[in-house]
Amino acid sequence: MTPSLRRAVLAEWRGLPNDLPRPDRAQALADLMPKVMQKLGLKERFQEKEVRGAWQALVGEFIAAHSQPISLRDGTLHVHVLQPALRYELERTKPEILRKLKQRFGARTIRELRFRLG
Repeated sequence: MTPSLRRAVLAEWRGLPNDLPRPDRAQALADLMPKVMQKLGLKERFQEKEVRGAWQALVGEFIAAHSQPISLRDGTLHVHVLQPALRYELERTKPEILRKLKQRFGARTIRELRFRLG
């Protein structure tokens, strides 16, 4: 006797319906997307794109023309800077820039800034 036939015979003998209702596992897409993005690491990439777009507004036109956010990894924003003097200026004003970034994107998104010449 096959297992499916056995289940059918036992269900009939017990007086149970033939097909047991399956639990509804459907979820709203809006609930699933943040979880999927987190698992794939896309949430951080999306925030990285937002930071790049807001960089000029946060630091000004001149600094944005000579620097560029490259990546956002584990709460650290890496920024390439073209000139040593500008890197010095960014290091000097780092607390203010970090405060603006945290205010705009949240303290959990960006916790540290690192500047590299490049």
